[in-house]
Amino acid sequence: MPLINKVKHYRELSCISQSELGLMCKTSRQTISSIERGDYHPSIVLSLKIAKIFNTSVEELFQYEEDENV
Repeated sequence: MPLINKVKHYRELSCISQSELGLMCKTSRQTISSIERGDYHPSIVLSLKIAKIFNTSVEELFQYEEDENV
């Protein structure tokens, strides 16, 4: 799935560790790491929590790129 995310960028700008972000979102550091790598696509609820923490929109954090072959 061509989903691009900027979670790592926003997290680093905010000087927050993966563990800290996990605690803030009530999830694990491993989940945050998987999201940043693109191995896991978060639920709407988790996406909204992350966006709220960084005071931005879900659309700013996660962008879907259409596959040109579809």
